[in-house]
Amino acid sequence: MKTQENQLDILYYVREGLSHRAIARKLGCTPRTVKKYVEHPELIGKARVTSARVSKIDAYRDQIAAYLEEDPQYQASTIYERLCRKGFTGNYESVKRAVRPIRQAKQQKAYIRFETEPGAQAQMDFGEFQVQNADGTIRKYYLFALILGYSRMLYAEFLERCDMVSFLDAHNRAFCALGGVPREVLYDRMRNVFLRTLVGKDQFTQSLVEVATHDAFTPRVAPAYAPWVKGKIERPMDFVRESFWRGYEFTDLPKANRDLALWLTQKAQRVHGTTHERVDVRFEREKPYLLPSPLQACDVSLRLSPEVRKDCTIAVLGNRYVVEHTLVGKKILVRVRACDKQLRVFDDARLVVTYQIPDGKGHLVQDPKFYAALKADKALQERKFAHGSTGKLRKPKGRALKKTLSPSMPIHPIDISAILVAPLPIRADIGIEVECRSLADYTALGGQISCGEEVYCG
Repeated sequence: MKTQENQLDILYYVREGLSHRAIARKLGCTPRTVKKYVEHPELIGKARVTSARVSKIDAYRDQIAAYLEEDPQYQASTIYERLCRKGFTGNYESVKRAVRPIRQAKQQKAYIRFETEPGAQAQMDFGEFQVQNADGTIRKYYLFALILGYSRMLYAEFLERCDMVSFLDAHNRAFCALGGVPREVLYDRMRNVFLRTLVGKDQFTQSLVEVATHDAFTPRVAPAYAPWVKGKIERPMDFVRESFWRGYEFTDLPKANRDLALWLTQKAQRVHGTTHERVDVRFEREKPYLLPSPLQACDVSLRLSPEVRKDCTIAVLGNRYVVEHTLVGKKILVRVRACDKQLRVFDDARLVVTYQIPDGKGHLVQDPKFYAALKADKALQERKFAHGSTGKLRKPKGRALKKTLSPSMPIHPIDISAILVAPLPIRADIGIEVECRSLADYTALGGQISCGEEVYCG
């Protein structure tokens, strides 16, 4: 019988004079069950004693445990096939029932809830949100969210880009809105933050290190594939997505950020489910423990190092900008802020010029004073156009003269008089015979022979 009450009903109906069959029909059991409790009323309320069944899988339970110890991801079907090759004759369902409790014990996870002290830690995360345009295309926006661990005060804003400049600039606005800086900020292992772990130490991007040094907070990174470490920010991301974004009529980014800020202000008046206090009340208690914000926000604009060309221009993001002619051939520092379309050129710590970035590419942006200064630099003009010893400014005609060596005027003249006077040596080993003839023979052949001051004619 299922309950003790039904077992007592059997005795009641027996005293009423009903047969065993009639009682069985009323209680939905067999007449044999009625007979058992009538003959042995001491069994009422006691658990049913069952004998242990011997299953075919019992002899293979240790083998199943060994497979799951080797690899917890083993499927029951794979284990069943391996057991069959070892002589198992049972069915697949028995293997599934044997695998289930062992796997659950190995996959069980438990966590320790931790709370941070006031001002000790903030957690940061990025989220992706999509907007469907009128033409059916999808536009992506990114949610930057930073929450204080003690009070659960949340700062969030939508960003148009997910680049480094937008990411770091959002830090400045978050610390300004919260009225202070936490002692450490916990991040995911995103590429804007984390580079690698070297000799047991986490290495962060240079831009983030500069912001952390300027604002005096310590960056931390959560372990890989461990979202529960950043649980304080993971849940609010879903909270914004479901409670604010779902059903929101998006028109433009500035309005969305204004509406989000107003919504967060209203939600800060709620009682938090974990702390059981109002978020804004707890935040006022945490505020004095935050580090003071710097008087000037950290410059997080994009840094480039182009080289100044001979035409006094630098190439930056598809456009050319004119700078001082004294910087030609030198690498200079350029800071670019895409949000307000501003480009600043520095020579070491000196600000050279500030330009507004034009729309599109292929533009030449210039300040006329730079070319005027180039024309007024006489020393540079002399280096470009002066020729000869006079030093007068003149434009060279044609190609500049260049001294060359003439073949008729060797560098080291050779005295050949000694060669003409001295008789040529005759090598004895060649075997040449020379016949001596008189001058009369040559006269008979015709011509003249010159010898000293006399001339002999034939």
